[in-house]
Amino acid sequence: MSSMAENIPGLSSALAVRICVDADGARWDAYVDAAAKATVSHRWAWRRILQEVFGHRCHYLIAERDGAVAGVLPLAEVKTLLFGHSLVSLPFCAHAGPIADDEATLLALEAHAVELANETGVQHLELRGRADAAARDWPSNEETYVEFSRPILADADENLRAIPGKQRNMVRKGMKNGLVSELADVKTMFPLHAQNMHRHGTPTFPQRYFDALLEGFGNDAEILLVRRTHGVEPLSCMISLFFRNQMSALNAGDTLQARALAANHFLYWQLICRAAERGCDTFSSGRSKRGTGSFDFKDNWGFTPTPLRYDYRLLRRNEIPQNNPLNPKYRLLIGAWRRMPGWFVNRAGPMLIRGLG
Repeated sequence: MSSMAENIPGLSSALAVRICVDADGARWDAYVDAAAKATVSHRWAWRRILQEVFGHRCHYLIAERDGAVAGVLPLAEVKTLLFGHSLVSLPFCAHAGPIADDEATLLALEAHAVELANETGVQHLELRGRADAAARDWPSNEETYVEFSRPILADADENLRAIPGKQRNMVRKGMKNGLVSELADVKTMFPLHAQNMHRHGTPTFPQRYFDALLEGFGNDAEILLVRRTHGVEPLSCMISLFFRNQMSALNAGDTLQARALAANHFLYWQLICRAAERGCDTFSSGRSKRGTGSFDFKDNWGFTPTPLRYDYRLLRRNEIPQNNPLNPKYRLLIGAWRRMPGWFVNRAGPMLIRGLG
């Protein structure tokens, strides 16, 4: 595949696009850290996680003009028997589409991605972004996912007052139940995550995924846990990532007792407090599917939904894939998964979830 992007209007002949190698990590992150439209999902650490934990072949495209980075597009090749073969930016991320200095570079990255998709033989190329991004002349889906967020205020009392009344009462219920929060490790978090995923009929992530998040993102990743002051049992937890001035909730876990004690509401309140402590001005509660309990929970909290648009270049398929729990095709599988014993889903789940995201 040629390293030069050709026939792009306005493209400088000095612009080249290529696939990154391991040594490009520092330059990649330096560009991402400075790029206005970059997100935590663009960070180089995801490349290692996707390759080593999930076994996905990554093709991180970098555009260079006169030796300087001018744009990036992270892509992962997802290949499973159940869900097919695709090239995605990126699995398990809300949006990690191309970012570039100018439109010509953006078009060059996209052209290179299409060429790569043809060469790898994938069924489709999927570029994930916000709905307000420049539209492509491709089939798209902006009906399924939104990303929820809210501003973080400097004063704790103001943050509490900004929570809608019913949810604020649930937070206070958690306080009356003697709930407290603390930073935790993966060993403590994982059983709660596995329980949560099993109850929702979704394959669990492998424990090494969370280990890799903490290792790859360092101080920009942490696990917050909620428990009762008069007991040792953990109730609810969340692993979050930090990027610039934003805290992003990533993966949660809880027990059956958490709901009765208002532990999940208390957890969200503590996440907001933690974001303020770390100097963030935005809290993202992550991606949710419309029509799900997760969507309703966040919507009731007054978070602002930002629609996400996923664009597809269909190459060896005729329609946009629907690999999500809202697809009636998977309803029976979800119900069956919930009835499986815990030991089985914890072993089989990590093999299945690599094809989701």
